[in-house]
Amino acid sequence: MSALDVAASACLLLGAALALSAGAGLVRFRTTLDRMHAGTKPQVAGVLLVLLAMWLHRPEWATAGPLLLVAAAQVITVAVAAYMVARGAYARQSSRDDDTASPPEDGDGTAVPPEES
Repeated sequence: MSALDVAASACLLLGAALALSAGAGLVRFRTTLDRMHAGTKPQVAGVLLVLLAMWLHRPEWATAGPLLLVAAAQVITVAVAAYMVARGAYARQSSRDDDTASPPEDGDGTAVPPEES
């Protein structure tokens, strides 16, 4: 086993641990903004570490191009998605009639309003 294989294994395990912590944060946190941070910060770092592990496993320029493309797309799309979630949560919170900053008792803490029947 070479030093690159050891580095790839370490990156893969750390990336998987970060992705697992992102999932646990999505389940544990109550508010939309807390969930947004838990779902974006460690998840992106985890994906980038997994991509780095893939490149360390086969360090060739032919594999670097697609991996860099995937990494750039991941960083851009997660940033845009987090912005849109935050914007929706802010708009929903500021449109309430009451002055409380906490989610309503019957809500689930997400930015999506409940469906009316």
